[in-house]
Amino acid sequence: MAVRQLRPETVNRIAAGEVIERPASVVKELVENALDAGARAIEVVTAAGGLALVRVTDDGSGMDEADLALAVERHATSKLADDDLFNIATLGFRGEALPSIGSVATLSIKTRGRDAASGLEIVVDRGEKGGLRPAALNFGTSVEVRSLFSATPARLKFMKSERAENMAISETVKRLAMAHPNVAFSVTTGERAGLVLPAQPEGQSGLLARLGRIMGREFLDDALALDGEREGVRVSGFAGLPTLHRPDTGLQFLFVNGRPVRDRLMLGAVRAGYGDLVPKGRHPLLALFVQLDPHEVDVNVHPTKAEVRFRDAATARSLIIGGLRHALEGAGHRASMMGGARTLETLARTGNEAAWGHVSGRSESSLSNSQGTERGVSARPEGGQGSAAWSSRAHGGPYSGGFGELMQAPLDMGVVPSADTAASAKPVPDGLLDRPLGAARAQLHETYIVAETRGSVVIVDQHAAHERLVYERMKAMLAVGGVARQGLLIPEIVDMEEDEAALIVDWSDELAELGLAIEAFGPGAIAVREVPALLGKVDAASLVKDLIANVLAGNGTRALKDRLEAVCATMACHGSVRAGRRLTPEEMNALLREMEETPLSGQCNHGRPTYVELKRGDIERLFGRR
Repeated sequence: MAVRQLRPETVNRIAAGEVIERPASVVKELVENALDAGARAIEVVTAAGGLALVRVTDDGSGMDEADLALAVERHATSKLADDDLFNIATLGFRGEALPSIGSVATLSIKTRGRDAASGLEIVVDRGEKGGLRPAALNFGTSVEVRSLFSATPARLKFMKSERAENMAISETVKRLAMAHPNVAFSVTTGERAGLVLPAQPEGQSGLLARLGRIMGREFLDDALALDGEREGVRVSGFAGLPTLHRPDTGLQFLFVNGRPVRDRLMLGAVRAGYGDLVPKGRHPLLALFVQLDPHEVDVNVHPTKAEVRFRDAATARSLIIGGLRHALEGAGHRASMMGGARTLETLARTGNEAAWGHVSGRSESSLSNSQGTERGVSARPEGGQGSAAWSSRAHGGPYSGGFGELMQAPLDMGVVPSADTAASAKPVPDGLLDRPLGAARAQLHETYIVAETRGSVVIVDQHAAHERLVYERMKAMLAVGGVARQGLLIPEIVDMEEDEAALIVDWSDELAELGLAIEAFGPGAIAVREVPALLGKVDAASLVKDLIANVLAGNGTRALKDRLEAVCATMACHGSVRAGRRLTPEEMNALLREMEETPLSGQCNHGRPTYVELKRGDIERLFGRR
């Protein structure tokens, strides 16, 4: 077949196939044009999921007669001062959107410039361009698209339900609205006003208010600000606490020079920034904005401009990772406020009596018994006024042989409990109630520490909390030269598969940095001679077998070095205070104080929260006191 030149109408429809995938694509292009025109208020109206009607009205600069006539021609744009495609400071710049839309639908553009006495209108009906004519409207531009894809009906088979298309339109506007909080937006689908976003003031407070309207109250309460700049690249925005996460990336919003993108490099940097703070398969909530010289980023690598390419990708990536880590570490022991809210919701659903009975393992009368509490529950005595009495098992029980021997890792509190683990009632310093995690009041099921502050009740998972503390200590030691070791009086021999033994011995130097000294002990066995001093008494065989699973997940020494923190997490889990371990009041309070001083202690090494806080007012409402 001979080569031939395609007709302009066909070329426009091919371009429409690249740029206009669905009604939301039309909305995106038109809203971007409105923003580039300096609009301060943008209204979007659709019908039938955008297939029957899309109308975008703005109060921007408008166009004059010459501009309007040229705007519907291919590759005609006001967004490029010259032909430098690496100096793009606007959202739209290709000059394809309007002619592409006009080739597959009926397109009407009404516009009026600031200094114009009246407005103008042009219509493009499925590729047929009409002449200019007068139109009545306020300053700005109104673009109306009817019967989308009527010129290419085969495309209609690929459209989703009206509800799905409306949702896609709303999501498109939300993303653009995040990057322009000082612009008012409204979206009306059918007869329903689905989204109304008032203009916000300039600055971080205005941005956070806009993000809260879109991402929800839970994000507003748990958002951490970040703002850093290096070598001309600035990263700003808000990131949610690690304990605020969801099963998909639907609430991860990334922007480059005000342009919403789904960039793999940036998504990878987000994962690295959060690291092990978020459970596997879960994703944090955030909105990050990257600003840099247009010459340093190529936004022309995708027809819909959804992807970008950085000239210096390493700088952008490291700045995102560093900014996230700095913000998360600065949050200290904070955990998501949603933990306490969900706890209260659970209690409300199950009923007060059933819920609290489940917590205590007994009836209400058991909790109020001033003579002591049942197994695993410690409570304040009646009329305690800041004192705490702490129950114990009967003499001769499983823990009567000496509390210190049961410690998987020392808490470094200088406390030597009595043989029967009982502690005398001592007044709790009143100042502890003003500390963020308060004063320890009880231990439930030998697993949960209950603390009191001036205005809340705090419930701490002792194993999860101490696991994070041990982990952070190990990381700090590793950063300054290695983890201190303690020798075993008798080396522990661990049997395993012969190839596993050879593999772990090959990596003995790296493990030594973590305080674990091993050596070969014949085929299919290794000898553990030293363990991290931080772990105290530990089951070396179980620890080594878990580490093998970690090591096997990588490939080679470099993979192991990259996973040292994951190996630290495995060790910390083995070295932390276990559930089922009775703590003295002093130990509990010391644990709370160390949590307050340790960054990231609001979540364990697996990303789960280490504590929940129940506000006093919410508890009172739960019991009908408010």
